[in-house]
Amino acid sequence: MPELPEVETTRRGIAPHIAGWRIVDVRVREARLRWPVPADLGETLTGRRLTDVRRRGKYLLLDFDEGTLIAHLGMSGSLRICKPGFPPRKHDHVDLVFEGDICLRYHDPRRFGCLLWTAEPPERHPLLAALGPEPLDKAFDGAHLHRLAAGRNTAVKSFIMDSRVVAGVGNIYANEALFRAGIHPARPAGKISLARYRNLGEHIAEVLAASIEQGGTTLRDFVNESGAPGYFKQVLRVYDRAGQPCRVCGEPIRCMRLGQRATYYCPRCQR
Repeated sequence: MPELPEVETTRRGIAPHIAGWRIVDVRVREARLRWPVPADLGETLTGRRLTDVRRRGKYLLLDFDEGTLIAHLGMSGSLRICKPGFPPRKHDHVDLVFEGDICLRYHDPRRFGCLLWTAEPPERHPLLAALGPEPLDKAFDGAHLHRLAAGRNTAVKSFIMDSRVVAGVGNIYANEALFRAGIHPARPAGKISLARYRNLGEHIAEVLAASIEQGGTTLRDFVNESGAPGYFKQVLRVYDRAGQPCRVCGEPIRCMRLGQRATYYCPRCQR
């Protein structure tokens, strides 16, 4: 599933090609995404100028002169830049055609993503209104985590993956940040000290920033705007490494289920 670094990589890749240009055509081949593509999306978007491409958590916000298109890549989605006449592949569901002979193509084999229009400020949309702070913003730190964790018995990994606590920390990066912070993923969130949360907050930001610099993590489906994979997988320390030796102590990495998600950890390094 594309997580925050993959979405940010996509944002940085597509923005220079489409920002400032007007929509001249919208082609919807398959409207049945997680939520149906609005039937009047073509009528709504045609003639509008794209002013900015932003990210909020795992959502992309395509700001037009009036209104915003909210995009989510779901489990397997991607956005690519191509020529409008380039033949669509299977699962190329929507084309946004811009002046200047530019096409932004939405691809989603599992159709768990979305393209939704809002005329209101997108921060008020139900999908975004309850999101916590961005993990790469100054408003996020370990003190924020410690404050919200007070009295909670939920596992710390599930806690930091809660988008109401912090926006966009997905499974891969929760595993990696907890390893770097030396915290066992099943430890109750309310029983971790402020000092350890400060360390964890720094590692969450660190691992996300490092992945963005590597173009994200490709495990199965993710590719960037030009179809290239991300390379952060090569430096993952625990995720998807069950049975392999810990890169720090040599102990075999273990895997368990937490909140229905595969959870990887080192039994020696993480307490």
